[in-house]
Amino acid sequence: MGAWVRWAVIGLGILAVVGLAVLPGEVERRTQGAAPHPPHPVSAAAAARHRALVVVDWHADTLLWQRSLLERSDRGHVDVPRLAAGNVALQVFTAVTKSPAGQNYERNSGASDRIRLLVMLQRWPPRTWSSLLERALHQSERLHAAAARAPARLGVVRTAGDLERLLAQRRQDADAPRPVGALLGIEGAHALEGRLENLDVLYEAGFRMLGLHHFFDNELGGSLHGESGGGLSEFGRAVVRRAEERRMLVDLAHSSPAVVDDVLAMATRRVVVSHTGMAGTCPSRRNLLDAQMQRIAARGGLVAIGYWKGAVCDISPAGVVRAIRHAIDLLGPDHVALGSDFDGGTTTSFDTSELAALTHVMREQGFRDDEIAGVMGGNSVRFLREQLPPT
Repeated sequence: MGAWVRWAVIGLGILAVVGLAVLPGEVERRTQGAAPHPPHPVSAAAAARHRALVVVDWHADTLLWQRSLLERSDRGHVDVPRLAAGNVALQVFTAVTKSPAGQNYERNSGASDRIRLLVMLQRWPPRTWSSLLERALHQSERLHAAAARAPARLGVVRTAGDLERLLAQRRQDADAPRPVGALLGIEGAHALEGRLENLDVLYEAGFRMLGLHHFFDNELGGSLHGESGGGLSEFGRAVVRRAEERRMLVDLAHSSPAVVDDVLAMATRRVVVSHTGMAGTCPSRRNLLDAQMQRIAARGGLVAIGYWKGAVCDISPAGVVRAIRHAIDLLGPDHVALGSDFDGGTTTSFDTSELAALTHVMREQGFRDDEIAGVMGGNSVRFLREQLPPT
């Protein structure tokens, strides 16, 4: 081999290494984050009120991206330093395991798998390259490893008892750095790979919320963005029953209206829609109709409002609050929560460190104190106390 060939091979190797290190970050930077904006106004009174709240967010896909949860990043929306800055007490981290090419709200096939290339570029273990279940388990491992490295800053919540201990720690010294809790959810039960016993595998790995669907139909039934529009299959019914036995939360975000109807007809426990908007303020294909949201609330369910265009149409803090106001007026103040969809390929007008902007707008628009406290996290804490396994 001539010298020039050796140098060419070395050069290509260096380029490959640099590409693997840089490309995933560039993919993330180009597909999501907070749009450039001047600081959102937050009055001193709103900042003080926000600091006194318990804040809960029902949906972030941060574990999909290969960056440290414990270090502040200039990419995406969520990490522990930014959660602490936004006074978030509990963040639900949802594991994404498959996403189709196109990923539109109207119609998708489940044949393609964009996540495979991403996990390979990010040098995830080879076991994750072809297994959706292993992708979910790897994301759980990443969360637990971060919590083990910094237990005073981040703790995994699996039970109602864990939640109470977290809240007690946060109350001990209001001026000290407060720990952030993390609850694991799955975005799409295709991660079960068609096997009911894999639900127990996910449970043992710490998952406590089960999203039935994502952007395509799966073995459980129809997605809101799939091809069939179908309801629950027999396998889907078995999964819902088993999830209820394990006290796993059933998440209806991305499920077809027929699946929502079927779940509500059979469920014995309350359900959640972890990230959504309201059709009454944003008639997007992404949002279930208001009448179906009312049925979810009437069964004691929780509807968590997101911050991206497909959910709220207007992504400004005022636009998000407009959707929250409509949800409270339609569903009642006890059934509305926050579900950002941060780090889920979305563009928003703020990241998690800036959540006080929502508190400011709600105060400016005359929300009652109990409405603010409920939607920002009080409703979620009450829901989780009742629905999580006790110990």
